[in-house]
Amino acid sequence: MHNNYRFFQNTSCEYFPCHKDREELNCLFCYCPLYHRENCPGNPQYMEKNGNKIKICSNCTFPHEPENYEAIIDLLKS
Repeated sequence: MHNNYRFFQNTSCEYFPCHKDREELNCLFCYCPLYHRENCPGNPQYMEKNGNKIKICSNCTFPHEPENYEAIIDLLKS
């Protein structure tokens, strides 16, 4: 897939690839716009620290999968 408005890959990033198990890694949503949503379609884990619930998304590749662009945009519209 070529770099465009739906997909961008920054191979010169010092953290690339942030998920080693992905062949195509979409960097467009490097910081997940769904992080603050309680119910996101990814696979976050949660831990409690000092009485706060913390969302851990380090194993989630949902925002980095090129085919999920439309789903993310639809969720941001709602």
